[in-house]
Amino acid sequence: MNESAAANGSLAGLSVTSWVEAEAFNGNGSLALSSPSSSSSSSLLDFPVNPWDIMLCLSGTVIACENAIVVAIIFYTPTLRTPMFVLIGSLATADLLAGVGLILNFVFQYVISSETISLITVGFLVASFTASISSLLAITVDRYLSLYNALTYVSEKTLHYVHLMLVGAWGASLGLGLLPVLGWNCLDDAESCSIVRPLRRANVTLLAGSFFVIFALMLSLYVRICKIVCRHAHQIALQQHFFAASHYVATKKGVSTLAIILGTFGASWLPFAVYCLVGEREYPAVYTYATLLPATYNSMINPIIYAYRNAEIQRSIYVLFCGCFHANVSYRSRSPSEV
Repeated sequence: MNESAAANGSLAGLSVTSWVEAEAFNGNGSLALSSPSSSSSSSLLDFPVNPWDIMLCLSGTVIACENAIVVAIIFYTPTLRTPMFVLIGSLATADLLAGVGLILNFVFQYVISSETISLITVGFLVASFTASISSLLAITVDRYLSLYNALTYVSEKTLHYVHLMLVGAWGASLGLGLLPVLGWNCLDDAESCSIVRPLRRANVTLLAGSFFVIFALMLSLYVRICKIVCRHAHQIALQQHFFAASHYVATKKGVSTLAIILGTFGASWLPFAVYCLVGEREYPAVYTYATLLPATYNSMINPIIYAYRNAEIQRSIYVLFCGCFHANVSYRSRSPSEV
């Protein structure tokens, strides 16, 4: 009787801590994105589903739903074919795929046990999130060009340039996603694993380095955009002879918008990118989850910042869900700098 009680007590203790300790999932301290191994099946029985994986799956579901609406609206609305909406569509598509990838990762991790499928899922997630970040950089470049070359922005040349940017962004993202699938993984060498199994340490270092390069480029471009916005606001204020009031309001609004955009992106991805560089595979997996989950929130916030605030997309949503569009709702074309 006492032996049974002691055994039950030990199982209860394991159930509380097993999902926090990395060894309960893959035995090497890294976040296992592949299916759990048979050697850890006994500990998984105490807490079959990791709560962090549930949160990632729920995050993926919200991301997929949000961005599916944006993709559908842009695809089925003929008027949304300008460079700005092509870029927003690329961002929404990448985030949609990332959300689907998070859902599939949950299914393949707990329902279907296959290393091949798990590798494909990890590569799919890497490619999707890389495409999302690359699309954000493309949108930043487009915003800068729309302000720097305002008179010649709307042209066939601009649309061609946008298509080239997206081909390059998606091509690079696909290449990075194929690396673990084509053999650059740690399934046969546990010592080379990173904080995200089955990615190698060199792989996550490459991904983190690519992020910092993109973040630096975005920061530089947004500083330039901020200078252009301030200069334009100053010129308009001088023309209207309301320098003190209008200059301050316009400048504050422009700077605040840019700060929110860049701050949201940095707050979402910087913790995970830094941890990819400093983290070791022996560290508890809870640290990886705690930095990866906020990174997924960026794909949840993107459609709110870049799509749902746009007047044309708002109009299409009204038509889609209400079947009508009120004439008293203001409707005007907006430049990329206003998105």
